[in-house]
Amino acid sequence: MRILGIESSCDETAAAVVDDAGCVLSSVVASQLATHGKYGGVVPELASREHLRAIVPVVREALQRAGMELPDLAAIAATVGPGLVGSLLVGLTYAKSLSFVSGVPLIAVNHIEGHIHAVIMESRRAGTPVEFPALALVVSGGHTHLFEVREGFAYRLLGKTRDDAAGEAFDKVAKLLGYGYPGGPVIDRLAPYGNPRAVPFTFARMKGNALDFSFSGLKTAVLRWVQARDMAEEIAVRRALLRENPAPSAGQWLAVTPPATRDLLASFQHAVITELLVRAQASADRIDARSVIVSGGVACNSGLRAAAQGAAITRPVYFPTPGLSTDNAAMIAAAAFPKLERGEFAGLDIKADASLTLA
Repeated sequence: MRILGIESSCDETAAAVVDDAGCVLSSVVASQLATHGKYGGVVPELASREHLRAIVPVVREALQRAGMELPDLAAIAATVGPGLVGSLLVGLTYAKSLSFVSGVPLIAVNHIEGHIHAVIMESRRAGTPVEFPALALVVSGGHTHLFEVREGFAYRLLGKTRDDAAGEAFDKVAKLLGYGYPGGPVIDRLAPYGNPRAVPFTFARMKGNALDFSFSGLKTAVLRWVQARDMAEEIAVRRALLRENPAPSAGQWLAVTPPATRDLLASFQHAVITELLVRAQASADRIDARSVIVSGGVACNSGLRAAAQGAAITRPVYFPTPGLSTDNAAMIAAAAFPKLERGEFAGLDIKADASLTLA
């Protein structure tokens, strides 16, 4: 059985074909980075327009690469939420249209569940399946959540961010310091050149649910650190570099990043990673998890991967490959297979839900 997945929740138009053995037969992603980079973040109206331009050729290419036609599919799966409502509507509406004209059933998928299934699918293919109950840390530019994942894919929310998502905090700090958007990858590339304990950050003390996150305080601490120093000229140099070259190399960034700023970046990244993993470990202990899943765009962060697979987490830790960490459609197709087995199909009247929850 093969499922066509369609993902358009934010700023990447994606389509993929996956079979029931977890083999990704095709995966096509059209990025909008060039469109949004100049604005320092995703502009929802522009994202919707770019999805409209890309959706037809992206889906067509995914089917062609897989050697499939619509009648060959067992189902068409599309992201129904959460995300930007205009972006969601493009992918979901196109999936509805394909389902209507072909008679292939439609399956609605939660974007966050897709990130979890990216790991589950790859671990099965590798012959080291995730053991349940599992603790899932889904961390990206829009989400920072902790879920208990039980056998049969039942979910329970354990904790979430109360303000900025972790990836959002990375991007805002990078933008403040003149590194542009997206900033998380730049900070990750520069952090190894600084001292992660040079700048002491205070961790948020959470009232109520101790497993919740807060990253706005770290972001504000960086802002105050910058305001206390005369950094305007240094930041202007980096912004000028970015205008001349939209994708500077690590060497070019290092040349315009003094040692003190490298220490700041390393310390900020260390603080975010510590915040994530301390609560992930506490959550795993609480539910007696047998394994830990880390997924979402921030799962690409090399510092997070090294810390999680070191001594920070005392369970087996599973990460997706980089291509399945960021938004993609293979994860949407993977999450649709259990629903296909249960006969959970969506009607053509289903609506996009920008605030859809998983649990």
